[in-house]
Amino acid sequence: MDFNFPLILVIAVFLTGVLAACDYFLLAPRRRLAVDQYKASTSDVDDEVVLKITKEPAVFETAKSIFPILLIVLVVRSFLFEPFQIPSGSMKPTLAIGDFILVNKYAYGIRLPVIGTKVVNVNDPQRGDVMVFKEPANPTINFIKRVVGLPGDTIQYKDKQLFINGELVEEQFIAQLHEQNVPYKLLEENLGGVKHQIRENVGMQIQLRRLDGEWTVPEGHYFVMGDNRDNSNDSRSWGFVPDANVVGKAIYIWMHWPSWGQLPSFKNNGAIE
Repeated sequence: MDFNFPLILVIAVFLTGVLAACDYFLLAPRRRLAVDQYKASTSDVDDEVVLKITKEPAVFETAKSIFPILLIVLVVRSFLFEPFQIPSGSMKPTLAIGDFILVNKYAYGIRLPVIGTKVVNVNDPQRGDVMVFKEPANPTINFIKRVVGLPGDTIQYKDKQLFINGELVEEQFIAQLHEQNVPYKLLEENLGGVKHQIRENVGMQIQLRRLDGEWTVPEGHYFVMGDNRDNSNDSRSWGFVPDANVVGKAIYIWMHWPSWGQLPSFKNNGAIE
């Protein structure tokens, strides 16, 4: 079962806010009135009786205590920054499995929590941005890829070469390395002035022909690809990302923690390029 944390958070803020407001505007005045009536009815005021009269019900006391905290979390998470963990290797070498990243939620406009409706325009995603978005086929799942194509662009991917509007995207060879006995090339790609590293498996040309194709990006949509070009489920397979699915811009790696059995580290900390 999918865990919709934003919806649960909104419901929690709403319920605790209602309880806190109910106590502030209805119950607290009644308690104060009861204390005044008690004091007027006796000359020997018992502090324990006063304390008993003014005591808040536990559910309202708890709601008042946690409502401000939940509200701050909701505002920060919905409109400013949200943490994410990288679950797959589709963005290697830029992002590794277990990286914890910070995503700027207002970079591409302010959106309402849960429903995602944009209420304030700020900027649009730019070519080369590392973007978090909701998977078009299943919006409960967040994906992270690099923006390659903007609305109106023609994207072609053929024999591991990327063309944007008919122009070959510049690549420079860095090194040939191995991971689990599988050789791959490390390349530097210049994507609209944004230089970043990508990786391509050595060989496997025939098997990867399924990723070849040509696409024209419609208005209000984006074409995205993983930096691990031969091991990424992206727009080459399932199409375009609607603007309504955009979550935010990945900006910083703040921790690396691949599994519970390992200690967290900060070796990958830094801005995301």
